[in-house]
Amino acid sequence: MTATAPRGDGRLAIEFISVLGLRPVEFVHLARDLGCAQIGLALNPLVNSPDNYQPWSLRDDAALRRETLAALRETGVSISQGEGFIVAAGADIADAARDMDLLCELGAPRVNILSIDPDRGRSFDQFAEFARMAAERGLCATLEFMPGLTVPDLPTALAALDHVRQDHFRLLIDTLHLARSGGSAADLAALSPDRIGYAQLCDAPLAPTISNYGEEASHHRLAPGEGELPLRAILEALPRDIVIGLETPRLDLAQAGVEPHQRLSAGVDRTRQMLAALEA
Repeated sequence: MTATAPRGDGRLAIEFISVLGLRPVEFVHLARDLGCAQIGLALNPLVNSPDNYQPWSLRDDAALRRETLAALRETGVSISQGEGFIVAAGADIADAARDMDLLCELGAPRVNILSIDPDRGRSFDQFAEFARMAAERGLCATLEFMPGLTVPDLPTALAALDHVRQDHFRLLIDTLHLARSGGSAADLAALSPDRIGYAQLCDAPLAPTISNYGEEASHHRLAPGEGELPLRAILEALPRDIVIGLETPRLDLAQAGVEPHQRLSAGVDRTRQMLAALEA
């Protein structure tokens, strides 16, 4: 029997790296307990995990896939997007077809990609292939830009969309990436809403306190209301129908023994309040 979906704002998801490698079944139940109806998911942990988390792989473990599907059906939680797709030098994104199929089996409606291949032209062509693969499976696709990578900012991401020219291939707006790359809410407001397909929300100091941006983005994001980013203005500039995924990994708290529910509950509550205020 399928359970009724958790109560709360249907736009709100918990992003995969927020739980730092927590096993998928436990993640699904955590989302249910926090009143979130959606989660982002990858086929294996993408960031460093606390020492007490055991390795796992939805790619290699069919039993774990069955258990995760059962948990999704039991709780009414669904997958908001599939993560883990990367354009890399010397690799072909077409080789990720099985990963995309597995995420389809788990119910993901969209998949996200970024590039670490320094060849911008090749990256753009690989994005086009990725978008084609997604369309074949009835999926939406998003492109994530991130300072320090091949697509470091909003203008470059828009150039990639113009190159691909597929309606279902849209931008993923991450509030930390946007701020650290020099973007603003005004930049988002100037875009046609159909260019944005998803958003990830976190807070941070206006001036970075961690010199390695990859480390800040992967392990040290603040919950909404704990930093100085203009989150209200950014949310107001985003389309009202997209998913807002809470992405607040705190490896320091996890290593200190703070449990996932405690790490995430305040951020979930504040995000829900911010989304409700937009509709007031």
